[in-house]
Amino acid sequence: MHCRAAPSLSQSRAMKPLRRIRIVLARPIYGGNIGSVCRAMKNFGLRDLVIAGGGPREDLASLRPMAAHAGDIWNRHRDAPTLAEAVSDCGLVVGTTGRGGLYRAHAVTPRDAAPRILTAAADRRVALVFGPEDDGLTNEDLALCPLLIRIPNSPAYPSMNLAMAVTVCAYELFLQSGQFEPPAERTPEATMVAKQRLFELWRQMLLEIGFMPPHKADHMMLGFLRAFSRGPLSDADVRLLMGVCRQARWVAAQYRRYRALADDGARAAEPRPIGVARPPPDPPHEKR
Repeated sequence: MHCRAAPSLSQSRAMKPLRRIRIVLARPIYGGNIGSVCRAMKNFGLRDLVIAGGGPREDLASLRPMAAHAGDIWNRHRDAPTLAEAVSDCGLVVGTTGRGGLYRAHAVTPRDAAPRILTAAADRRVALVFGPEDDGLTNEDLALCPLLIRIPNSPAYPSMNLAMAVTVCAYELFLQSGQFEPPAERTPEATMVAKQRLFELWRQMLLEIGFMPPHKADHMMLGFLRAFSRGPLSDADVRLLMGVCRQARWVAAQYRRYRALADDGARAAEPRPIGVARPPPDPPHEKR
């Protein structure tokens, strides 16, 4: 049985604004897209889904398969006869568009809109409205949306799938909500003594493997010093790099040993001038 860790206090506080954010799909056409929207919502902590103005009209059989394990989002969804009723209890309504124009020129990116959305969601519900797959939101729809979002994308193909657009917006909201806490480094940063020891060991290794000549070592090691200083080195990092150095030095020593043995064998096998006898072998030791 797998047990999930309880969310931290900071994560619990961050979840509250996300729970007040409502995804409104205005007149959606394809059931598969709605299922994918449900999955994207659950991925990023959103739970409130409203279908406004009817739908879907096609591909109904794909809705639940595309939702995968987010079927509970669909089970809880609500239907509203009009977009105005779907957002009537919201303090802020945010529309989305993929087109430009006079009434859409003030659109901002999801990243820029996220702080305002999350601030508003701390006290009241916020609706994030997406239009139908074929035409998007109409100017009449946008009249209900004081804030407008447009996702930056390539002009070669600016049309985005409905679920993809929801995913991008939900991701930005989740990321800026503070709910995601990146894992902290498990080991502390290494001391200067440990770093200096690593640097000296690295120098010895580079000399022994022939990477640099001794007279250029001081100059070339400045480059490695800059490389090692670009980011923090933990105790674990230093131990790992020292292990690499020691192994490389051991391999270099083995190579020199076998090279010496091979050179001795080659000299012993060299042909001697005619008339020069080889020295007799050493007499065997007598057994006592």
